[in-house]
Amino acid sequence: MARGSITETYHAALAHGLVDLPEGTSRVGVVRRPTSWFRGEVDENVPELAPPEGLLDAFQERREDLKMQGMCDEGAHNAAWEELKFEERYREHLDGADARMALSGLADRVASGEDVALVCYEGDSKRCHRHTLKELLEERTA
Repeated sequence: MARGSITETYHAALAHGLVDLPEGTSRVGVVRRPTSWFRGEVDENVPELAPPEGLLDAFQERREDLKMQGMCDEGAHNAAWEELKFEERYREHLDGADARMALSGLADRVASGEDVALVCYEGDSKRCHRHTLKELLEERTA
């Protein structure tokens, strides 16, 4: 059986028809705090693959601080990401038992032929954990 594809996108792109996913692609949310409108655009949400609460809280606080200092939203977002070593800390989170199990389950689905789109909130111009997650899934299913 052929390996499935792994794509990634964000909620607004789905909601406004800005992304064209292959027929039958499973839309897998990877957010810690899904809203009702987010749930309406995904087939499922796997919070174990979202960044941990503490990291999200620290990130949001630092981003808001940077915005209050005059940075634009995108600049504050990306600067907070770098300052907090977000990607490194997210990868550490994925080494935890629950995240490892969820990652393995998703990798197995892709390896068995399922097309998967990873979905979160951040637009394409902002650093995002879904890029890291896609990279790890591709490594596991290569």
